[in-house]
Amino acid sequence: MVRDGYFYALGMGVIAVLLWLLTQKAALILLPLLLALCFLWFFRDPERIIPTEPGAIVSPADGVITQSEWIETSSGSRLRLSIFLSIFDVHVNRAPISGKVRAVEYREGQFMNAMSATSAVTNEQTLVVIDAGDCEVSYKQIAGLLARRIICTVKVGDRIQRGQRVGMIKFGSRVDVLIPADAVPKVGLATHVRGGSTVLAVMPQPISQPADTAVEVAS
Repeated sequence: MVRDGYFYALGMGVIAVLLWLLTQKAALILLPLLLALCFLWFFRDPERIIPTEPGAIVSPADGVITQSEWIETSSGSRLRLSIFLSIFDVHVNRAPISGKVRAVEYREGQFMNAMSATSAVTNEQTLVVIDAGDCEVSYKQIAGLLARRIICTVKVGDRIQRGQRVGMIKFGSRVDVLIPADAVPKVGLATHVRGGSTVLAVMPQPISQPADTAVEVAS
């Protein structure tokens, strides 16, 4: 459970108690109690089994893949996967790959529908770039129509592990992942993914060379 859930739920609980003390009417306290339960459910943070497959790039968020397209960046071609999070999804974000955080860029913006193609440019967002050594993977937390706060808990220079919690977006939102061109995609459009556990793509691994065999030459 994210601690914010306790704060919101506690606030609703206090309101319910005050309403009861002032009115003694059970019907009036049902709404704040219901909202308290909704906040506790929304801010849930379940444990996940993190894949150990070498080169695996996991989903940074729960949701549905709504866009899959190739884009050109300063670092070359990238496959961009857009994950839409409804209010019913877990909103805790996780690192897609292990590595060193090379950049964290926050940009103010609008709060348009996160499913809109322009939201990746116009909406409030935070971009995180991870240097995994042999490749670079980035993800972008994008605020949605209802989202009003992006939380990013990593900073430049941090070393993070695949599946590690790296923040959240409060209420409906979107997370984009930029994957290197040589990665092998494992998901497609309309796939429902789970943060930290669903493998989005796999980076090709170097083929191990057999050890040289010594040959004894008879004299």
